[in-house]
Amino acid sequence: MKKYIELTILSIFIVGILSGFQKSNVLPVSSEYSQMTPPSFFVQSKTKGSNVFVECILTGISFRQTEQKDRKVGKLVIWLDGKRTKEVNSAAFIIKGLPPGRHEVKLEVLDLNNQPYGLTNEFLVNIPK
Repeated sequence: MKKYIELTILSIFIVGILSGFQKSNVLPVSSEYSQMTPPSFFVQSKTKGSNVFVECILTGISFRQTEQKDRKVGKLVIWLDGKRTKEVNSAAFIIKGLPPGRHEVKLEVLDLNNQPYGLTNEFLVNIPK
């Protein structure tokens, strides 16, 4: 019985030591972190009727134009079938009233002076007849 207790304690000790060598997944939550990592841009879309619901995940750039001293500020430009259609200042929006057929949607992230950040995302949507 004493041998099993010693073996259990030794096993717990070894597991504790080995788990200490795993890489930590904790990231700093400061403005320094947002300046260290390059911005990233992910888009998810859903078509319903003639409307396209778009959600964007944009790291490193904010759409808020006030109180952003340590962060980059930007906006999204929507291109539809190669033509610039409108600008939005939010991460979620709806493209309304598209005609039936296939459409190419391009989203481009610009700063407030219309200079590109180099972040774009393109996707196709099919509006049924």
